[in-house]
Amino acid sequence: MTRRTFLQAASATALVAASAHAAEPKRKIKIGFLGVAHSHAGGKIKAVRDSDDWELVGVAEESAKLRESIRQSGVRVLATEELLRECEVIAVESAVRDHFRQAKLALAAGRHVHVEKPPTTKLAEFHELLDLARERKRLLQMGYMWRYNPGFAKIFEAVRNGWLGEISLVRATMNSLYDASKPDGRRELAEFRGGGMLELGCHVIDQLVRLLGAPQKVSTTLRTHGGADTLADNSVAVFDFPKALGLVHINLLQPVAHPHRCFEVLGSNGSARLQPIEAPALTIELAKAAGPYHKGSQDVALPKYQRYVPELADLADAVRTGRALAVTPAEDLLVQEWVLKACEM
Repeated sequence: MTRRTFLQAASATALVAASAHAAEPKRKIKIGFLGVAHSHAGGKIKAVRDSDDWELVGVAEESAKLRESIRQSGVRVLATEELLRECEVIAVESAVRDHFRQAKLALAAGRHVHVEKPPTTKLAEFHELLDLARERKRLLQMGYMWRYNPGFAKIFEAVRNGWLGEISLVRATMNSLYDASKPDGRRELAEFRGGGMLELGCHVIDQLVRLLGAPQKVSTTLRTHGGADTLADNSVAVFDFPKALGLVHINLLQPVAHPHRCFEVLGSNGSARLQPIEAPALTIELAKAAGPYHKGSQDVALPKYQRYVPELADLADAVRTGRALAVTPAEDLLVQEWVLKACEM
């Protein structure tokens, strides 16, 4: 056999092997939900059931009412011990007060964990989760649903490449409606000093802090304007950075609130505005052409985005390959620190 013939044969063999490997079905990862009281639980269960990455083992839930609802949806209901024994990954989608306790339980059992935001209400507790994940060599993923939003990805790209110039201001609005018709929702959030800033504002604080780094300080005004309870439902946090300000407003009194949710970055060469955040619509306006963008205003084409799907795909791939998640534990810690400071907690 000549060298040329050998190389041709080797190349053909490699192509066949690569094709066979590509044709092999991905190993489905067994995942279970520990708690389903959070409003995001239903959407994540659906995303898991629709995905080729996951095998949904079942749900463990402390509430009898929620257990019955899960049974009626056709999902297995298991005891917590059974769920931990049968699953490789645990998604914690319980009420905010239970996130830390249940995430810690799953990590201690040696499971990878996806925990709904905010993961804890105390910084020391979050340190404990990070330490446990590191000791057990397990992944700990936060449930910040917009980390994989393509609109935010384009903003991060523009800022980090300097296309917007020097950043001086970031403004974010994260509104919803928690009025008197939602007494249970108001009651749950009122347990925490930060109220709406903790539960909803954390989504945009996550983006702000990962975009600009550690602030120097934050000043917060927490107000209750929508009921006789103590829920902080109308609040503003102002973050001081060395050369910029970050303004985060959370209002839980706005009907039809989702179209008003926005994230805007102002720089010396222009601005980027994401509104609505879902489905993402991004406008970039520049004084001078930069990167792929021309001078003036332009709507940026974005790929289709479905909430929860890309974060769960990242987790599945990281579990299979042993690689790190897209967001590092150090970033997660920085976000948690400043979410709690913005909530005066």
